[in-house]
Amino acid sequence: MNIKILSRSTNLYSTNALVQAAVKRKHNVQVIDPLNCDIIIERQKPEIYYRGRKLDHVDAVIPRIGASTTFYGTAVVRQFEMMNVFTTLKSQALIQSRDKLRSLQILSKAGLGLPKTVFTNYSKDVSEVISHVGGAPLIIKLLEGTQGLGVVLAETTTAAESVLEAFNGLQARVIVQEFIKEAKGADIRALVVDGEVVGAMKRQAKEGEFRSNLHKGGTASVIKLSRHEEQAAIMAAKALKMGVAGVDMLQSKRGPLILEVNSSPGLEGIENATGKDIAKSIIKYIERSM
Repeated sequence: MNIKILSRSTNLYSTNALVQAAVKRKHNVQVIDPLNCDIIIERQKPEIYYRGRKLDHVDAVIPRIGASTTFYGTAVVRQFEMMNVFTTLKSQALIQSRDKLRSLQILSKAGLGLPKTVFTNYSKDVSEVISHVGGAPLIIKLLEGTQGLGVVLAETTTAAESVLEAFNGLQARVIVQEFIKEAKGADIRALVVDGEVVGAMKRQAKEGEFRSNLHKGGTASVIKLSRHEEQAAIMAAKALKMGVAGVDMLQSKRGPLILEVNSSPGLEGIENATGKDIAKSIIKYIERSM
């Protein structure tokens, strides 16, 4: 097959892993920067040109679209869809995944467990917002934040009020979530491919830190999911219509709670933690779908 990987760089671990997995399975593969694609829109003749050359005879694309390139990257994925090219991530799923609030609303409707979350239109009554999630400590997240950036733990009511008032004054959109104490600074990342969990790791925040992101110094170890955790991960990916998804969740007294569903999950941490070839699973998913 002729596979295109939409990525800004061939040097990224995830991109390179996918290239190697495709080559091992005898496919033609090329990494293309979505920002260097030109979209040609014409009646019943959608086309994409990459650095001056028309892209044709493409069988499948693997979008690895970063948060900063969501708008144009989504347009490129959508154009491939118009050309009847299979994609491991639909354009609509990509848009939904980047909208934290919308994602949580969809997951809630699907019946999945979530930390109690509040979103308001810059409410001046911050004390009421705080009370809705059970008081401090609580988590405040910027809607546009990624990789743990823009996430604040407010340990006291006074701190929570100050942070919320500051964000409101800047007109920064935030969500407020209850703090799950029993998670003890750890979360689970489950990698779902084509409706199946192909790998899972537990990420533990470093001492003095509440964010478990590996970019923030967290450590990762392999974990065997419970039946409920595995079911929650699969349901979350299905609710957001993602063929490939990284589902982040917390272990709580009331079962798994979904934090976020990542549409371009990094492969390095989970492959190293589990020893599994996740990239190969993604290529095999494409093969089954053609």
